[in-house]
Amino acid sequence: MAVNEYRLPDPGEGLTEAEIVIWRVKVGDVIKVNDVVVEIETAKSLVELPSPYAGTIEAILVPEGETVPVGTPIISVNDGTPAESAPTHAAPPAESAPTHAAPPAESAPVHAMDLSNPAATGGGENQTLVGYGPRSGAARRRARRGPATAPTMAGSAAQMQVQGSFAPGRVDTSEVVPADEEPVPAVPAREPTSQPTADPTAGTPEESSRRAERVGGAWSVGAVLAKPPVRKLARDLGVDLATVTPSGPGGVVTKEDVESHAGARTSADSADLARAQAPTGRAERAQAPTGLAPAPTGPTGLTDRREPIKGVRKMMGQAMVESAFTIPHVTEWITVDVTRTMKLVDSLRQDREFMDVKVSPLLVLARAVCLAMRRTPEVNAHWDDEAQEVVYSGSVNIGIAAATPRGLVVPNVKDAARLSLVELAGELGRLTATAREGRTQPAEMAGGTFTITNVGVFGIDAGTPIINPGESAILAFGAVRKQPWVHKGKIRPRDVTTLALSFDHRFIDGAKGSQFLADVAALLERPATALRY
Repeated sequence: MAVNEYRLPDPGEGLTEAEIVIWRVKVGDVIKVNDVVVEIETAKSLVELPSPYAGTIEAILVPEGETVPVGTPIISVNDGTPAESAPTHAAPPAESAPTHAAPPAESAPVHAMDLSNPAATGGGENQTLVGYGPRSGAARRRARRGPATAPTMAGSAAQMQVQGSFAPGRVDTSEVVPADEEPVPAVPAREPTSQPTADPTAGTPEESSRRAERVGGAWSVGAVLAKPPVRKLARDLGVDLATVTPSGPGGVVTKEDVESHAGARTSADSADLARAQAPTGRAERAQAPTGLAPAPTGPTGLTDRREPIKGVRKMMGQAMVESAFTIPHVTEWITVDVTRTMKLVDSLRQDREFMDVKVSPLLVLARAVCLAMRRTPEVNAHWDDEAQEVVYSGSVNIGIAAATPRGLVVPNVKDAARLSLVELAGELGRLTATAREGRTQPAEMAGGTFTITNVGVFGIDAGTPIINPGESAILAFGAVRKQPWVHKGKIRPRDVTTLALSFDHRFIDGAKGSQFLADVAALLERPATALRY
C-alpha cells in the first residue's frame, strides 16, 4: 500500500506560503479524490483545498495555525484498502520481504518495531496504533468520550499514552507502553467541578491545541472539550482551558466560560496585587515591592494582547504602504443631491426584473462611474513605472473594497461597462457576499482598474482613500443623509451625500480628475440619464 504525501500547492499570484486554518478531516478518515481536506489562508484569501488522492488519512503533518511554505507536506494518504480488509497476517512475497525481522516484543527496542504491523509489537489482532487497525467500513465520526472501559491492549486504535496525555495521530516512541504492561485506562469525559485543576502534563495551550481531537461538534484538548473559536479566544486571553469550568452540553467549554474565567482571574490578580502594594505610611510606600508589575489592563479589565500580522492583513498593509509612498495622491470632494437616485433605487426594488438581486445606491454609482470613464479614460489607466508608460485598460474592472475579519479585500467586477444593470447588480451582490465570508479567490481580486469604497455604510461622510496598487483612482462613497438643500429656489429636505476622489497626479491632472468627479455627480443627481446608455 503506497503512502502519498499531499504537499501544499502553489496558490498562484506570486504567493509563497499559506496558513493552515482548519482541518476538515482527521486521522483514519477515508476520502475520495477532490474531497475538501483543509482550509488555508493565503495573503489574499481563504481557500479550500481538495485532495488529489483517495484513501485513508494516515497522518496530519502540519497543525492548525501554522504557516508553511509552498511544497511542504501537510497530510499523508494511504491509497491502499482499509485496514480491516487487508490481510494483516499474510506473509509478503519473497522479493518484497523486509530486510530485517522484528525481534520479540519484550526484547525489541521501541524504535526498531514495525509500528504499521500489529504482529510486530507482539500483540493480537486488536493491538494497533492510531490510524491503523479494524474499521467497520465507511468513515464515521469518533464517538464522544464517556466513562468508557479500558482498551484491551496498550496502544489501541483510538489512544496511545504519550507523556501523560492522549495524542491521536502522533506517537512519541520514547514513551510507548510495552505490550506486556498493564493497559492504560481510557480518560473519562470531563465533568464540571467547582474547583477545576490544571493538568501539569498538558503543556502550553499551543501544544494542547496541536494534540486536539475532534469529539462530536467540539475539539477535545487532552480531556477538555472546546470548539476551535473558543480555543483561539483562550489563547488570545492567555487562559488554560483545563482550568475553566465548562457549562456547555456534555462538558463543552463555551465562549462565555472562557470570558468569565478571564474576568474573574484578572479581578483576583488585581485584588491580590492591590493588597500586596497597599502600604499605609510614606516609609512603607518607599519600601513597597517593585517586582509585582501588573499586566496592563483597560477599563473593562481585559489585558493587552498581541496578534500576528499575517495573511490578508499583512498583504493589505504592504500594499497600502507601497501605494501611499509611491503614488502622489490628490483628493477632491463634491457634495451631491441624490434624492432622485434614492427614488430610483426604491422603484427598482419593486421591479420584478430586479427581485432576485440586491439594489442599492452603490449599483447606480457603479453604473455612473462606467459612463463617466468614457470622457475621462485616464482614471481607468495606470502608471507603469518600469516601462515608463501609461497603460490604458481595454475593460472596466470595478473593484469594491470590502472589510472582512481577516482584513481588507477588493474583488472586482470584470468588464463592468458591458453588463446590464441587472447583471451588474447580481455581480456586486455575489462579490460582496463572498468577501464577507472570507472566500474571495485571488483571481477575483486580480486585474482591477478602478475601486469604489463605500464608507457610507459606517455612517462616514467622506475621507481620503488610498489608491489600490496597479490602479490610478479610487472613489469614496459617503453616507446618504437628509439635509436642508436649496432645490428650485426653496430650502427643502433632500437626500445628500459626499463623493471623494483620490487620483494619481503623475498623469491625471486637476482638470481631468475634476471633470470625472463632476460627471459622476451629475449622473447621480439625474440618474435617468445613466439608464439611457
